[in-house]
Amino acid sequence: MPAVTVTDLKKSYGTVRAVDGLSFSVGEGEVFALLGPNGAGKSTVVEILEGHRTRDSGKVTVLGTDPGTAGQGYRDRIGIVLQEAGIERELTVREALVHYGACYSRRRPVDEVLDLVGLTGLGDRRTHQLSGGQKRRVDLALGLIGDPDVLFLDEPTTGFDPSARRHAWEMIEGLQDLGTTILLTSHYMDEVQVLADRVAVVVDGRIVAEGTPDELRGNADSETLVRFRFPEVDPNSGPVVELLGGLAGRTSLRNGVLEVYTEQPTTDLNLLTQWAIGQGGALEGLEVTTPTLEDVYLGLIGGDHGAGVEDV
Repeated sequence: MPAVTVTDLKKSYGTVRAVDGLSFSVGEGEVFALLGPNGAGKSTVVEILEGHRTRDSGKVTVLGTDPGTAGQGYRDRIGIVLQEAGIERELTVREALVHYGACYSRRRPVDEVLDLVGLTGLGDRRTHQLSGGQKRRVDLALGLIGDPDVLFLDEPTTGFDPSARRHAWEMIEGLQDLGTTILLTSHYMDEVQVLADRVAVVVDGRIVAEGTPDELRGNADSETLVRFRFPEVDPNSGPVVELLGGLAGRTSLRNGVLEVYTEQPTTDLNLLTQWAIGQGGALEGLEVTTPTLEDVYLGLIGGDHGAGVEDV
């Protein structure tokens, strides 16, 4: 039985439809990532699953329970890591874990949790004395103290340096090995590529793509992305139009950068280099790669989403 099922979920705030008929399921022990621009509805979905927000319609179950009507028994089996958590600044890390851990019937040992999140030796430090990254690790620790069956991670590594992010990834992979089901939101595509078994991309409250990270990339491995800084010339001039029209791949010219997605990279690169030589210049900042999950994601959400809008 899936650990999480969502069927035709809808939620509006006044005239704004934040979630519009969204459906997905998460298997036991799976890491499932919800991706989307700010304002796509991800946080609303997660809050409904946590039991913190009511829905307008649709069916939702987590661990066989409707979180909208669930009681203490349900909350005892889930862990939550919010984007921002408020902890009494004068508490020590250990005191915070003991305090929050008292709400759960089964608790991980405090020192074990401190070790899991990379805070060994900092248990007696007051939370206001911690760095931003260390405070985020405390947030993770609070989500783990109750040894949850389902863990909700909302942007868990925001503010982490690269080393701390890698440590957090290892911790999440370890939890999955123990059978914990994890629902993750993240803006880091490399994080999603490493951690997620499956991904759903949400735009305007609807899922526009779902599958494994490799499935979302589709035929990306058969395509090559050629990217370079385009000279400051009129993109509508005859020579430029002729150049772009002669390329075998799909082209996009934005903010002075030309991107070419092509299944014939040798042919298109030859055309581009010959053109650059004829212009007496070079292909500045030239990159030749296969499209990443981030490239695919940006193509799915479009360029106008997420600018200056808070997630709902």
